[in-house]
Amino acid sequence: MKKTLIMMLCFAMVSGFAFANGSKEATPGTTPVATAAAPAFHVGIVTGTVSQSEDDLRGAERLIKEYGSVADGGIIQHVTYPDNFMDEAETTISVISGLADDPLMKAIVVNQAVPGTTEAFRRVKEKRSDVLCIAGEAHEDPGVIQSAADLAVNNDFVARGYLIIHTAHELGCDTFVHISFPRHLSYETMSRRVAIMRATCEDLGMKFVMETAPDPTSDVGVAGAQQYILEKVPAWIEQYGQKAAFFCTNDAHTEPLLKQLLAYGGYFIEADLPSPLMGYPGALGLDLSAEAGDFTAILKKVESAIIAKGGAGRFGTWAFSYGYTTTAGLGQHAINVLKGESQLLKLSDLMKAYNKFTPGAKWNGSFYSDVNTGVRAKNHVLIYQDTYIMGKGFMGNADIVVPEKYFSIK
Repeated sequence: MKKTLIMMLCFAMVSGFAFANGSKEATPGTTPVATAAAPAFHVGIVTGTVSQSEDDLRGAERLIKEYGSVADGGIIQHVTYPDNFMDEAETTISVISGLADDPLMKAIVVNQAVPGTTEAFRRVKEKRSDVLCIAGEAHEDPGVIQSAADLAVNNDFVARGYLIIHTAHELGCDTFVHISFPRHLSYETMSRRVAIMRATCEDLGMKFVMETAPDPTSDVGVAGAQQYILEKVPAWIEQYGQKAAFFCTNDAHTEPLLKQLLAYGGYFIEADLPSPLMGYPGALGLDLSAEAGDFTAILKKVESAIIAKGGAGRFGTWAFSYGYTTTAGLGQHAINVLKGESQLLKLSDLMKAYNKFTPGAKWNGSFYSDVNTGVRAKNHVLIYQDTYIMGKGFMGNADIVVPEKYFSIK
């Protein structure tokens, strides 16, 4: 009897040890607890801060929500570059390239890919040639970013140069006012779009006007640049009239521009990087915390507020944020590629990742072609989403065929 008792106790101890160490067996009616596996790779996401590019940052948070942060055992490592990135180029480069010090880092996505991204990618490749380098909304000239990025994605500054003016004309606008500053106008993407906008205005019988505003990265900062817009819009409306459409190339200028256009008149087709969150919440005094992450609900609330203020048919956007979708979409695309589920340079695979975050919205796009040589890039994609005008709906821009002549304007 004593011998039998000892054997039973030993069996119980061994059984308990086995179950504690992950045996596939379990007590009937219970579910075995799986041991969490360490991630096979990490993905670095680099964005601006909330003050300069909130939508881009929220896209990173969306990825963290789904895949977890590296600090918590997940796969996403999110970092931000300085607001004053033009004067802190080395810091920006270090923030990006430093991600490659993580041995599990297999992809780095930068959105927006501000100046310095190309050099950062070169340093990454010097240390780790296996790391995928992906640039979202590259600020550097196409030939420059293409030399270092495995994939670059920009809003389609060629097609949109025509489509934004075309939409303004469809809405009855007679003047188009382009607001920017020298740094942005030195970018090939923006200077080429300006040339296309000007040519389209001429072809459609509209007046094209260039206005200059302070660069938010200059000494005046974001606050000074926004104050300038607040003070100038009433005079611009008086000068150019109620049928003028306004466009600015900087995110920080958007909120004060919208606020004053709502008060004084004028049209706003879409932002440089369109989103129902781009400038609208601040300009309208909306609290969208309850709708966070739900762009269908966000658009509905913004549209209702615009209509209530008499802005129906005058204010537009993309139904889903470009900045948010580009961060989340490129991060998802990188994950799909690393898992072997997508090809990095296959347009349909890229769109699959974007569509995950924009259900019901229509996109169009193509690989970038150099205006001087006609050579089509293999690693640079231009994309755009249909334009949505509050109180009117989608304008069908994703289906409009842009006349070939505009693709050769520079």
